[in-house]
Amino acid sequence: MLDGVTRAAQAVELVELVAPFSNAIYTIRVSELANTQALLSGTSDLAELDRALNGSIGKQLIEVFHKPLPLSEGAFDKDSGSPLLQQVLLVLAELGELDGLRTNEMDAAALAKAVDQAAAGGQITMLSLLQALPGKTVRVDLPKVVQGIKRNAQQRVVTNKLLKTGVPVSSDPSLAKPGPSAVVRRELSLAVGHRPAPLTLVVLQPQANPNGRLVVISHGLWDSPTNFEDWARHLASYGYMVVLPVHPGSDQEQQRAMLAGKAPPPTPEELRLRPMDVSAVLDGIAAGKLAGVQGIQVQSTVVVGHSWGAITALQLAGGRSSSGPLRQNCGDLLNPERTLSWILQCSFVSTADAPPQPDARVKSVVAVSPPIGLLFSPDAVQGIQARVLLVSGSHDWVVSPDPEALLPFSQSPAMGHRLVLVKGGDHFNMRAPVKAAPAPAKTPPAAVLSPLILAWVNGTFAAGNQAQPAAGAPSLLPPSGWGSAVMPMVDVTVEQAAGVVAP
Repeated sequence: MLDGVTRAAQAVELVELVAPFSNAIYTIRVSELANTQALLSGTSDLAELDRALNGSIGKQLIEVFHKPLPLSEGAFDKDSGSPLLQQVLLVLAELGELDGLRTNEMDAAALAKAVDQAAAGGQITMLSLLQALPGKTVRVDLPKVVQGIKRNAQQRVVTNKLLKTGVPVSSDPSLAKPGPSAVVRRELSLAVGHRPAPLTLVVLQPQANPNGRLVVISHGLWDSPTNFEDWARHLASYGYMVVLPVHPGSDQEQQRAMLAGKAPPPTPEELRLRPMDVSAVLDGIAAGKLAGVQGIQVQSTVVVGHSWGAITALQLAGGRSSSGPLRQNCGDLLNPERTLSWILQCSFVSTADAPPQPDARVKSVVAVSPPIGLLFSPDAVQGIQARVLLVSGSHDWVVSPDPEALLPFSQSPAMGHRLVLVKGGDHFNMRAPVKAAPAPAKTPPAAVLSPLILAWVNGTFAAGNQAQPAAGAPSLLPPSGWGSAVMPMVDVTVEQAAGVVAP
């Protein structure tokens, strides 16, 4: 294992730069990129090329190496392990090729330390990350990377417009504070018919005065329930029973086994198995199979999911995947609409046409950053039978907000569904506590989305039968109070989204 001192000494030193037009390769030191003006002011071949192209090389170097990356300091849990290693590498792969990057020698703590070190001077850039990551050489195809950056920026234009013109929802400290009950955490096991081994469940419940209502939280790819316990603990402190199943075919342990060469990548079959995990949890609770989980009404359940977990939540709400858009688009590597999330979505092509898996007991869902732009065709939303709250961040590089959230949302019927856009939200930081938020001593700050999720869950159960999607259905969100003072949030209706998204 590499410690911080050794990694600093062995950080990436050289950049092989593929120049535009000529495709010539120029080798420069990482340290030289700190001052592009000095790098291009001499008589080197690269400097001569920059002058011949009217300074475009310098502009592109600044764009690639000095603009902030969609990675957040503190997004990696040093204690529980990082589920995001491969996703970070996907971001880097979009920018270039890291030759000799010793990922097999990095554990979660090492990656977390490298990312936090890269953020020491402020926002993380490609340059600061290269100065922190172990490796030898990075090859960067400058025109390709600039094209990718511009494409990603274009995929956030409408979202940024809505955030600029919309009125941020106010923040009520009372929603961000923990509820009146202490919270008990347990781990349970549930035998299920569709998995060879029992499911592991993390259960958080109020120590006193439970309200008998259930929320299930589904984690994303290579993730774990641990990283969503802030959301769960907040809900449980207000009386809710919260169950977080481990999806064994795509969880953190599966990632570790895969990186160690002991397991293949997640199979497309997991698209079908994950919603079965959640339905099995509801069945198990209803049948009294979980010790200490009694008096819970599963007939009205809220499911919350992040990334792939958000896909799971939408499947349970009645969303239907389709292979048509996948087959049409996945082979086109130059498609201007392409996002990083296509890598995951395109892996489902063989199972996308499986029958939908709605669970009538699921009355509403919260889908945070779901990669659905290809997976769910426009007519897929017609089968939605539960109310949907879609959440997307303006800085999400992995699941770009315009094609993956705004466009699908604008095509859904106006049945009381909502979209919340989070300014500064990326694919990882919306589940984390807000460090900058003031908090009393010994009271940890709430995770960014905790007040919003609590408000939606409260609204679902308060609405009763009116929680069903319907034209003119009452809002499940109050008009104020669930926003964030640190990361402004704008509430968008289907009608508003349809008005700003071009046909």
